[in-house]
Amino acid sequence: MNTSSKSLALTMKDAARLVGVDYRTIKQGIETGTIPTVQLGARRMIPRAELLRVFGIDVNRRSA
Repeated sequence: MNTSSKSLALTMKDAARLVGVDYRTIKQGIETGTIPTVQLGARRMIPRAELLRVFGIDVNRRSA
């Protein structure tokens, strides 16, 4: 899986790595509806922008 910072959709494991939580935390968030997903064929992917929003990370904020 492409884990570059430009990937628009992530697997559950990649999402967990990105935000620094356990895989099970991501899985639970998906099951409760807190973390949105998109079904792409047989894969369930997590949109990067939505994941970061859920974790309170402003994707529009730029570093100085």
